[in-house]
Amino acid sequence: MMCKPMFALMAAVCVTTLAAAGAETAPQPFGDKVRLRGTFENARITFERTGKGTVAFLGGSITEMNGYRPMVCELLQKRFPKTAFTFIPAGISSTCSTTGAFRLGTDVLGQGPVDLLFVEFAVNDDQDGHHTRAECVRGMEGILRHARRSNPNMDIVMTFFVNEAILKTLQEGQTPLTIEAHEAVADYYRVPTVNLAKEVADEITAGALTWQKYGGVHPAPFGNALAAQMIDQLFSRAWPAPLAPGAGCTPNLVPLTPLDPLSYADGRFIDPKEAKIKQGWTLGVPEWKSLPGGKRERFTSIPMLCATEAGAEATLAFEGAAVGAYIVAGPDAGIAEASIDGGPFQTVDLYHAYSKGLHYPRTVMLGTGLEPGPHTLTLRIAAATRSAGHAMRIMRFVAN
Repeated sequence: MMCKPMFALMAAVCVTTLAAAGAETAPQPFGDKVRLRGTFENARITFERTGKGTVAFLGGSITEMNGYRPMVCELLQKRFPKTAFTFIPAGISSTCSTTGAFRLGTDVLGQGPVDLLFVEFAVNDDQDGHHTRAECVRGMEGILRHARRSNPNMDIVMTFFVNEAILKTLQEGQTPLTIEAHEAVADYYRVPTVNLAKEVADEITAGALTWQKYGGVHPAPFGNALAAQMIDQLFSRAWPAPLAPGAGCTPNLVPLTPLDPLSYADGRFIDPKEAKIKQGWTLGVPEWKSLPGGKRERFTSIPMLCATEAGAEATLAFEGAAVGAYIVAGPDAGIAEASIDGGPFQTVDLYHAYSKGLHYPRTVMLGTGLEPGPHTLTLRIAAATRSAGHAMRIMRFVAN
């Protein structure tokens, strides 16, 4: 799909030079909050040489909304007016980098070769996933490693947005956990980063901006334009001069050793119809009208593997070192019990802090750190619950 102009972009900031003898180049706008790593030339070469380009945006609600994403689409169209772009909007509200790693293959890479990928999950890994540092690394490294292995010529940009908790941490002079973890992954894979969160915190501290003007967790047009302006500054730093006549794409090398051997670099979906039902599960579209709690339209027509009573049991054969489920967890979300290869059952609480009023999309891991190879998951619904029911509604199983 082609993105249409949404908001007038903030005026670009020009880098000037000092006129005095021996003068040095003036500091670049945004300083090290915009970090250019690697050559970042491949996408531009493809756009200019082929006249075509595919750009994908992976993230949560900040990416799904009509915000920074259409603004960046407009920026690219202005920079490359002769290029026919295909833009892939792959933002899904509430989803974290764990879910991102598992849906990357279907929602992004499955749409065809991608030349430029934008990723944002700092906010969702914080307030939705409540991730540990290890979980932040496993999800984000899974995305970058999988993407680069699929197309070594792919350029990637990681942007850090901001919520109240991240803002508070930055104003206290500390680096938020999710940003530190994602920055470490970006540095390891030589991926540029745009630290919008730090820019917002610094401007608010200096009295040049307010949280209200920025727009909050889901930025207002002003906040989204600031994000687009910082991304445009990244483009200006990466592409300061016309493309050299003999320029060619340079593959991005993927490190032989991952930062975390348990990262979800082989993440993928498994159709729930692959499960073998022992008792208590049904496959189909839930009767949403009869279920309390908010529903998001994008999920209401999806066939799901559903159980609503304790004791429901099913098995799934899978290959890999980890398995889980991409679910919607509403007011009746229960507790699952999972066993791998006949081992002891481990409990997984499906109910989320946001489940009280919403059938909330999330990925729950049911087994990790396994020996790579064939395994069997046994999944059943526990008698215990801390919600109004025992439900588990699976859109897709996930495996790595």
